[in-house]
Amino acid sequence: MNCKITTLVAFAVLPWVASYAATYRLGSPSSRLEVVIPSSSSPSSAAIRYDGSDILGITRFGVTREGKDSAAWEIQSLMSESPVKSDYVMLTGKRRHCSAQGMEYRLDCSGDGSRRLVMRVYDDGVAFRYEIDNLGGAAVDGELTSYKIDDGTERWLQNFKTDYEDFYLPSDKWDESPSHYAYPLLLQAPGGKWALISEANVLRGNSASSLKTDGKRKNEYMVSPAGKMRDTSGTWTSPWRVVVAGDLSDIVESTLITDVSDQPASDNTGWIKPGVVSWIYWAHNHGSKDYQIVRKYVDMAVELGLPYVLIDWEWDVMGNGGTVEDAVRYARSKNVKPLLWYNSCTAWAGENAPGPLYRLNTSESREKEFAWLESLGVAGIKIDFFSGDTAETMDYCIDLLESAARHRLLVNFHGATIPRGWQRTYPNFMSAEAVYGAEWYNNKDVLTARAASHNATLPFTRNVIGPMDYTPCTFSDSQHPHITTDAHELALTVVFESALQHLADRPESYLAQPREVKAFLGGLPSVWDDTRLLSGYPGNHVALARRCGDRWYVGILNGTDGELTVNPDWTKIGDSGECRVRMFADGKSDWNITEPGALPASVVLRPRGGAVFVVDNIENIEK
Repeated sequence: MNCKITTLVAFAVLPWVASYAATYRLGSPSSRLEVVIPSSSSPSSAAIRYDGSDILGITRFGVTREGKDSAAWEIQSLMSESPVKSDYVMLTGKRRHCSAQGMEYRLDCSGDGSRRLVMRVYDDGVAFRYEIDNLGGAAVDGELTSYKIDDGTERWLQNFKTDYEDFYLPSDKWDESPSHYAYPLLLQAPGGKWALISEANVLRGNSASSLKTDGKRKNEYMVSPAGKMRDTSGTWTSPWRVVVAGDLSDIVESTLITDVSDQPASDNTGWIKPGVVSWIYWAHNHGSKDYQIVRKYVDMAVELGLPYVLIDWEWDVMGNGGTVEDAVRYARSKNVKPLLWYNSCTAWAGENAPGPLYRLNTSESREKEFAWLESLGVAGIKIDFFSGDTAETMDYCIDLLESAARHRLLVNFHGATIPRGWQRTYPNFMSAEAVYGAEWYNNKDVLTARAASHNATLPFTRNVIGPMDYTPCTFSDSQHPHITTDAHELALTVVFESALQHLADRPESYLAQPREVKAFLGGLPSVWDDTRLLSGYPGNHVALARRCGDRWYVGILNGTDGELTVNPDWTKIGDSGECRVRMFADGKSDWNITEPGALPASVVLRPRGGAVFVVDNIENIEK
């Protein structure tokens, strides 16, 4: 049995747990991680500990129902405990074969078992959710879950926006006044261990949530659903509240978000093919209106060997020698698969909104549109401008994913919420924006000076939880300049994971690169067999290795404005003495592309610089 009932002495070292006698200790399979819950505390609270170090507290549990109840839940008893295991294959993501073992504890919060707290404890984190057998006609209209982060804890937070586009600021730069924060929240406890807070498995009838502070409870972050959650079946179930925990490598490499998400309803997925995309918008905001410009991006895809081209907004008014049907036919004649943009028409619609408009909002129009796309040979869709995280918007996203799958269409959500495990439940879900990406070089100059540090923070925050359509690798400038180096930009294609990796720069920029760079982009995978963190710290630097088959790709980013020496832990990817290496780095004035023969013990990076290593014939190390 992994659950132990023990006695805590008054003034115990757990800062978030009141000193009560009978205490549940809910352990992971190896007992490295445990959740400590005093059974008689009122309201019930908990502490999450890793290797004996306190990481995070939970001061309240429960949800509220309109007109029914508002008090925090009190745990009455432990109903059951049992092993839980997930073993599955992903078509996308940081690891193809995922396996997780944990312990599931079901705790009675009503006295009769009708309200339950379900807690899963893994060696790399905790997931918990609420279950109510009968809502009694009252929708869930709030949540009481509160995370307590102790003083002295470093943390990285992003102000909440419905499009999740902002910077993840470290604790010395964020506002301590009453605030609203987006998932994920990254923290480093005083003992040196790390945790990342997010959520997973938002299904029909549920809204997504975020974190709020009210100024009354210092360092307390309350889970705040975006709206009411409806009763869609006999037993109502909340999304999973997820805390990934451990060393920084445990955070970056974790698949806990998908581990606790529902498996696909169908295994008919052979048609789903991730890949790299030629993208028009960054250099030509309105270029998809122009058939001749679209042809140039198709030709670029051919030249580089990319499988996809995205035809962005306003294709419904395409002119200058051809229509969107002509553009699709031209792409297909060149063996390039076209993707098309759509407006979701939930946030920006009506007069002056970019089209096409109102084609996806009803089941009838959606099926008609997707059938037309399927008949043309369109491979996927990018859907933009969503209205937030309410249950209505979440249901709409699920409708889009399910309908698109029936017509063999890949899906990329933009101006939308973060991934919450849909990449497992709906395998045609390829990516989501939800990031301050390269597109912002179009909008403001805020990214220019801060991009390097931002890019070196995202692997530890946003990209941990799922695919991220940053649209990387710009060697030239858009409306506002970038000051990251060419090798930094190339490394983004490895460091940032997205099943559809959109290359943002203009054709003439890519085609002017050395043949080795063009060959690298043409052979770049967007599906990975494994992911390993070799070195890094948020905002400072990252060295991240991803494996495809027997080849490792290592991307290294300098997030600072000064020269930086990085010492990757090459042992995490095998025996560096028996391999063939190609290095892409910054030279004094141009590229430094070499085959050094072995992996260097240290890598010296220019300010805001980077490097890429492609490593063949290296012995893989199993964890």
